[in-house]
Amino acid sequence: MRLDGRTAIVTGGAKGIGLAIVRRLAAEGARVMIADIDEAAGAAAVETASSDGEVRFTATDVSERLDVHNLVAKTIDAFGSINALVNNAGIVHAADFLDLKEEDFDRVMGVNLKSVLLCGQAVARHMVDQIGKGEEPGSIVNMSSINDTFAIANQVPYSVSKGGVSQMTKVMALSLAPHGIRVNSVGPGSIMTDMLASVADNPEAKTRILSRTPLGRIGEPSEIASVVAFLLSSDASYVTGQTIYADGGRMPLNYTVPVKE
Repeated sequence: MRLDGRTAIVTGGAKGIGLAIVRRLAAEGARVMIADIDEAAGAAAVETASSDGEVRFTATDVSERLDVHNLVAKTIDAFGSINALVNNAGIVHAADFLDLKEEDFDRVMGVNLKSVLLCGQAVARHMVDQIGKGEEPGSIVNMSSINDTFAIANQVPYSVSKGGVSQMTKVMALSLAPHGIRVNSVGPGSIMTDMLASVADNPEAKTRILSRTPLGRIGEPSEIASVVAFLLSSDASYVTGQTIYADGGRMPLNYTVPVKE
């Protein structure tokens, strides 16, 4: 119960990696507020995750400042404080560079990158106030990707936004270090979520993924959640400004590996 007594906000926590993080944090003793734009999925997530601990949901568009303000206020009303934030919300939009529309670029950047600024600022300000009242500093984890370094030609705003998340993590970590607030990010590789399911069901596409994954398998959302829980806990008390890549060994690879049948 490494997070016993703490309160965490998880954006994009209604499905996929976000829901796995919610469940892991609740199982570690945290009270968790799910922030997601999908109200039906949010309600279902609360029902699913409540067996792990105390979990609530607030409908939130994390790219809108007023929504973020309301999220923080509702979390404080519900739990009294905020000790952890996981900026996990993310979307994709496929389009070749020459065909990408400005509004689609802006939409992805708003959810994937601007939200890290808005949520990070709002929660960190509250954390600083709590520290002034004698509480322990909190911790923030941002969700990056191996695509903060690798590029996908038809995923322009996603690739750009994840590069921004990793750089934002460094800036936040340096800015908040004087307050004792730690900021890190996690860079998943290929993880079995709804977003990847269609690819994983395609033998040719799956082989292509595995040929670039030394561990020889697709990761599970729970494996990302375990890294997030570590970074939020006191076990990572001297870790800040880092991106941990949970990718089955893909980042160091500059060739392909044989795929088992």
